[in-house]
Amino acid sequence: MSNKSSSRVARPKDRSEIERQELAGAIRRALPRDGRVEMQPGLTLFRVSTPTEPVYGVSESSFCVIAQGAKHVILGEDRFRYDPHQYLISTVGLPTISQIEVASSEQPYLGLRLILEPAVVTSTMVEAGLVHRQNESGVKAIAVSALDPDLLNACLRLVRLLQTPEQYRVLGPLVIREIVYRLLIGEQAHRMRHLTTIRGQAHRIVKAVNKLREDFAKPLRIEDVAREIGMSVSGFHAHFKAVTAMSPLQFQKRLRLQEARRLMLTENLDAAEAGFQVGYDDASHFSREYKRLFGDPPLRDIHVLRELTLIREAA
Repeated sequence: MSNKSSSRVARPKDRSEIERQELAGAIRRALPRDGRVEMQPGLTLFRVSTPTEPVYGVSESSFCVIAQGAKHVILGEDRFRYDPHQYLISTVGLPTISQIEVASSEQPYLGLRLILEPAVVTSTMVEAGLVHRQNESGVKAIAVSALDPDLLNACLRLVRLLQTPEQYRVLGPLVIREIVYRLLIGEQAHRMRHLTTIRGQAHRIVKAVNKLREDFAKPLRIEDVAREIGMSVSGFHAHFKAVTAMSPLQFQKRLRLQEARRLMLTENLDAAEAGFQVGYDDASHFSREYKRLFGDPPLRDIHVLRELTLIREAA
């Protein structure tokens, strides 16, 4: 009797595996070919059939789940790997390197990304009575945590709603608030505070990050930024590195070099002009720092990237 009963009712672990497979199937049906599609505002699905080269970019404030495959993200010197049993959260726009490790034509990488809107995070926190001061200033902006059954189930329900857009318009925002709430009461509570409009040290660092992103081509004066956000120079430097895993100067340099790479690749600028546009007056200095980050000098790196693009398009 007990054996029959246990075979009829799936254990929690079994249920999670079933829902994980259903999530993968739903993403596969939504994306019959490789690519990324924003299915609804803020909700993007991904499908990739081969492991990728490192991709340099700027993270968004988001909650990321993998239904099939595996990926890692590098922030500064920190490496975050995750697969269908974990999720990744990013709460500040930072220059990162990401790479899909596990993917094949038979079992493609399948994932979703949900943008975390500060207004939704703040209102959910207030409504749930979670507004209490905590020391969140040293919490890094990116982390990986175990994907618990409740979060997995909420992700599955959100993707299911994509099949009926009229229902998504009504119920989608409710499921998104549920996901935000579960993040706020889980391991990521301190990290989620980066996204709120409630003031504190983390709010100041986010303000500084946004300023550096807007003005990355201008000379960086640490004293001016620290004064503007109401912190001492030493305090600003320490808190900034704790959240971003980089010093302000390293952060600016990464943004400059990634933008220069984009300008050369997509707008056909030469190295000297791209370097000048992002704030480098010395072409040889720009070339040295570019090679240090990307592994090759600008001309060779762009040539390799274009060759890879042609190969992918031909395939």
